[in-house]
Amino acid sequence: MMTCSRILLILGLTGLPALASAAELELRRVLLSSGGVGYFEYEAEVEGNANLSLSVRRDQVDDLLKSMVVFDERGAVGQVSLAGAEALRDIFRDLPFDGTALDDPAGLLNALRGHEVNVAGSSQVRGRIVSAAMEPVRLPGDGGTVSRLKLTLLAPDGLKNVTVQDLDAVAFADAALQARLSAALAALAGAQDRERRVLAIRAEGEGRRKLRVAWVSEAPLWKASYRLTVSGEPGAKNGDLQGWASLENRTGTDWKDVELTLVSGSPVTFRQALYATYYVDRPEVPVEVIGRVLPRPDQGGIAAQTMADAPVPSREKRAESGAAPLQASRGFAPAAAPAVPEPPPLAALVTGETGEQQTQVRFRLPRPVTLPSGQNVLVPIVARSVPAERVALYQPQTHALHPLAAIHLANDGTSALPPGIVTLYERGADGISHIGDARLAPLPAGEKRLLAFALDGKVRIDQEQKRDAEIARLRAARGILEVTRTEQATTIYRVVAPAGDARRLVLEQPRRPDFTIVKPDKGVEIAEGNWRIAVALGAGQGRIEVIAERPVLERVQLLQASDEQIRLLLQAPRLSERQREGLQRVAALAGERAKVAGELARLERDRGALVGEQARLRANLQAVPQGSDLHRRYLTQLGGQEDRLAQLDIDIKVKQAELQGATTRLEDFARTLEF
Repeated sequence: MMTCSRILLILGLTGLPALASAAELELRRVLLSSGGVGYFEYEAEVEGNANLSLSVRRDQVDDLLKSMVVFDERGAVGQVSLAGAEALRDIFRDLPFDGTALDDPAGLLNALRGHEVNVAGSSQVRGRIVSAAMEPVRLPGDGGTVSRLKLTLLAPDGLKNVTVQDLDAVAFADAALQARLSAALAALAGAQDRERRVLAIRAEGEGRRKLRVAWVSEAPLWKASYRLTVSGEPGAKNGDLQGWASLENRTGTDWKDVELTLVSGSPVTFRQALYATYYVDRPEVPVEVIGRVLPRPDQGGIAAQTMADAPVPSREKRAESGAAPLQASRGFAPAAAPAVPEPPPLAALVTGETGEQQTQVRFRLPRPVTLPSGQNVLVPIVARSVPAERVALYQPQTHALHPLAAIHLANDGTSALPPGIVTLYERGADGISHIGDARLAPLPAGEKRLLAFALDGKVRIDQEQKRDAEIARLRAARGILEVTRTEQATTIYRVVAPAGDARRLVLEQPRRPDFTIVKPDKGVEIAEGNWRIAVALGAGQGRIEVIAERPVLERVQLLQASDEQIRLLLQAPRLSERQREGLQRVAALAGERAKVAGELARLERDRGALVGEQARLRANLQAVPQGSDLHRRYLTQLGGQEDRLAQLDIDIKVKQAELQGATTRLEDFARTLEF
């Protein structure tokens, strides 16, 4: 079967127009952001009008279309173009054949039946294509067989069969068709690489100048990590901090002598499928025919008045272990331990410029970076001495018995430190040792962070909780008693620390809503829903008391206050004489009212019981014969009960008046009581 290059020879398309030479853009600057994107800036030196090309991965085209910018001091951008997302499909959209026809010359010519061609070579024939087929032809001298293209053409003098030989050429007489085929094949040659796209930029200007093209594209996150070396001497206040950045080149383009800047921040970034082809859906309407009527369906209606009167819906509310030292054997002196060499100093790091902007920190490397695509690199970004103090951090939710060994790290520089893992080393008399790892959250300039790296088994802590409340203030006015109580939450920490090993202790205690720490009165911070209390921890045993308070206001109507409420108020300490006398008077008047109310309730119960007994007697009178002894007995009892009811009615009225008087006296006193 003939190949595409063979088809070009057959169709006489070897005279395709050559593409204009394009200046190559070279990557010069890269800015990687912790937001998951990178800024890539390419540069080329051009003179006058120039064509520039840039090859990018297909999956980067959306970002390129969204963010590409061109910098040209003395020129302008005439046009920027690239192949479409479905370039191969679009090439053949306006041709009478698809891409598969290029694999078969006979199929291609059959798709172009009726078009006039010229066959030049061993035969000179001109005519319109009737059919084309591949037929086997035997070579002379038993040389085997080959496939030849056989054309059937309609010439002016009739049908003719032509076998196309190796050196023959077939050309279309229609220049327009020849041009369309030439353009399609040229576009096909540029669309073969499905994974990359070539950006063509037409620059217009005068003179020799630099032109830059840049865009923002998806990039792997660069990661910061730190090494903090502290002294093993007690009371040391500083440490040596080294910061490194690990980054990757996954752009598909080698970086050669690139100016690299790393940015730490949280920018908002978007992605949009700008390279995809979209069509707007349009409604299809019937072809209008004169006289044809198409009423729209009726959906019913709602009376306007009903809509106007409809209510608007409202919104919903809403372990320590030790071993005894080995004793020297009798007659032998212990061998002296070899001298430990002094630990070498840390190697100096070559770091670049660090600058802080409003929402991000920039680390510009001092030297160009060369990094082939697909490789990683580790570069230094921080190297300096920092304030670093050892502390014991007690977090009950992490460990209830022992605190954590931690470093209180301060950023005394001029720019923030991005988050990352910190590997901690200790420099002692016996050299450098690894003491643990910690996590560093973003650390702005001027702030501090606690780096917990190990469990401090030498310190033991026990805690005890207490709750209490006392009346802090009483205020009476207009019959209302306002009681302000101070609610206290006390936490007692009992600490056992090793003798001769004093340190600073930081206690983390869950923060209670509306509470305020009153003891200790300094050294208290709020951090992530906790109180953080710093205290000096001496050697041996100690006791630390943390007291938090909040005011609780309660309003009580004096007329409705119970005896129990008044009794509790009278037991409060620090009552003034006026307050005590007033509350005692309220208690006395309330007691009188309660006594009268109790007597009235007893009388009303007696009356109710007597009325019930009368109903029973009247029922019995109906059941016994009149004039009988039992009938007369019931009448006598009923008469006595009527006399008792009359007296009860009088007594109830008296008690009601007494209750009204007692209530009035309590109301009058409560209304005028003020303190």
